[in-house]
Amino acid sequence: MTTTAQRVEGVVGESVLRPDGVPKLMGNFAYISDLVADRMLWGATRRSPHAHARMTKLDVAPALAMTGVVAVITQEDVPGNPRFGQVEQDQPVLCDGIARYWGEPVAVVAADDPETARLAAAAIVVEWEPLKPLSDPELAVSADDMIIRQIRIERGDPRASGPVVVEGTYETATQDQAPLGPEAGLAIPDGSGGVDLYATTQWVHVDHSQIVDCLGVNADQVRCHPAGIGGAFGAREDISLHIHLCLLANIAGRPVKMVYNRTESFVGHVKRHPSRMQYRHESDEDGRLIKVWARVLLDGGAYAHTSEAVIANAAFFVVGPYNCDNVEVDAIVVRTNNPPTGAMRGFGVVQTCFAHESQMDKLASAIGVGPLDIRRLNALEAGDPLATTGQIIEGSLPTRRVIDALESIPMPTVEATDDPRLLPGGTGRTTEPSAVRHGVGYGLSLKNLAFSEAFDDFAEARVVLTTAGVEVHTAAMEVGQGLVTVCQQIARTVLGIEKVAVVFDDTSKIGSAGSTSASRQTQMTGGAVHSASAQLLEKILNDHGGDEMRDDGVFQAGQRTATIAEICVEGPVEQWVRFQHPATEEIDEKGQGNPHAGFAVAAHRAVVEVDDELGLVRIVRVDTAQDVGRVLNPKAAIGQIEGGTMQGVGLAVMEEVVVDEGVIRNPTFTDYLLPTFLDAPPVEARFVEEPDHWGPFGAKGIGEPPTISATPAVVAAIRDATGRELTRVPVRPQDIVGV
Repeated sequence: MTTTAQRVEGVVGESVLRPDGVPKLMGNFAYISDLVADRMLWGATRRSPHAHARMTKLDVAPALAMTGVVAVITQEDVPGNPRFGQVEQDQPVLCDGIARYWGEPVAVVAADDPETARLAAAAIVVEWEPLKPLSDPELAVSADDMIIRQIRIERGDPRASGPVVVEGTYETATQDQAPLGPEAGLAIPDGSGGVDLYATTQWVHVDHSQIVDCLGVNADQVRCHPAGIGGAFGAREDISLHIHLCLLANIAGRPVKMVYNRTESFVGHVKRHPSRMQYRHESDEDGRLIKVWARVLLDGGAYAHTSEAVIANAAFFVVGPYNCDNVEVDAIVVRTNNPPTGAMRGFGVVQTCFAHESQMDKLASAIGVGPLDIRRLNALEAGDPLATTGQIIEGSLPTRRVIDALESIPMPTVEATDDPRLLPGGTGRTTEPSAVRHGVGYGLSLKNLAFSEAFDDFAEARVVLTTAGVEVHTAAMEVGQGLVTVCQQIARTVLGIEKVAVVFDDTSKIGSAGSTSASRQTQMTGGAVHSASAQLLEKILNDHGGDEMRDDGVFQAGQRTATIAEICVEGPVEQWVRFQHPATEEIDEKGQGNPHAGFAVAAHRAVVEVDDELGLVRIVRVDTAQDVGRVLNPKAAIGQIEGGTMQGVGLAVMEEVVVDEGVIRNPTFTDYLLPTFLDAPPVEARFVEEPDHWGPFGAKGIGEPPTISATPAVVAAIRDATGRELTRVPVRPQDIVGV
């Protein structure tokens, strides 16, 4: 059976332009914040001004008395389960009498216009008894009921030791996902107690289950719709305004829209977990790892969110892409009164990668070998056991090929210049060009792909052949990563039909595609589309006695042929598939088992210039090589790698949510610094293609690895330039000048 049509354009392996690219560039794309409905009201939120406080008075009457105000809701108005959460239902829909973080929602208002809604929210009378916030995660370890999850990993001989020992203590700050679009949503009541919701999300089905539970309605009464989202990176995995909007719409009996401003967005979604990590690496005299010991502490903030999974990933990848037979890990995530943390690109591995790569550089220095030599010596490959859990690596893991590919990229020529635009600090006052110091650094990362620890991870897709072409139906979220083109390319390649449309169905029309996270959608939803397309083709050929499909889209069996119109004479022909990745397992009491479905490795090399008198850094270049399985869309893959690399660069040198006793002090893009185009260095990326054992055409997810190893590479380059230890990210000017 022929399953490819060579003359069809836009198939796997080609750089296909995104159908949403031009509308987004021209400003014509419909994001959720652009949606409107007849008789629409506007929502606003009253929030806690304290990180920890007891509410002693709540009076909504002044808000209800205002002209144009239609509804005000507090925790007492929640008809179903008053708590929600993706994993643990521990977060009240609205403040339950105790504020546990700065900005926690207390009440929500619906009014005729956004200004009236804002004024009404401000008019609500709330009185507080401030309580001392628990802001130090180390203190939370010994406090009652504050540990969200603790993982102990013991592998190998606990008495093992090596003659070469390097130790270090490392910290990573809180990082914001900083999506282009803030949280937004539109809820439309159906007049029968049900509601249709369009909201910023990464997983409509997990939103749906929480909303149904809190509203106390039947599952078919709530329909969550995929819609246009301006970025995610993990910020949209958890509920923000979703339940509030549905409650307001049902009580008001009218559509309600809500759009957070940028400051609200900073408190409206989770952040990357800040961390404190202690490490000890022991090796033989050649640098081969004998034992790794680590303690990892993550700050989960006020509520659990996805912290249980994040700390698991941090623990599982404590050693990184290296072989080591003896490992001890104590990994803990705790509750505090700091801003809630959860999913962000890299999902726990970003933190430990910064630490283990810093340790590998220390080890290379102690042994007297180069940074890439120590990594090659210890490189983890397919068939090896994962250092922490003992899981045997199946499929592809070309770690040494990735290192070689990175090293093959020519080093940039760095010359002294008088052009101030090419100096650290730009056109401001800087050190003389002759005093600028140069450095080179490397980072190597290992990341799991898709959900782990026996999670029921699946994606549903429906592929339909119509007289107009092919429709791919899914509830997967397109958050800017290019899922639309991947689904189209897969269907075109398998079916040989050029006209392919992707249809995003709501939760009432199709089953879950899982979350757009964990670098999983290309393999999971892409795998579902591939399987459904292949089964559809087989069904058509069998039903029509065919044995191949010609390049012109005509099905042929010997001298007999059937056109698409003839095949669909009685209506569309479709195939539905529920696709699951290879089975994973829960870990045992010592952290051993097979918790992961697959792995990918990436490497970065950073070149920097440093003004060590003022502590300023210019990143000259960041090059990378990445294990991708097989590239489905080269141009889209480059975009993912470049964008992910810049998020890693941001954490290395500028991005930090400043939290003071639980209060965010920089909740705007004026004060929370992000890399701009002026900060973006040239990036050359090399793909290492070695098809994996699952996923369409051997492809791997590629979204997260670029972020993970970019951060330690940049910091290593700054260390190389300055000679300073630099154990915390982001690196601040005072860290460089030694103030």
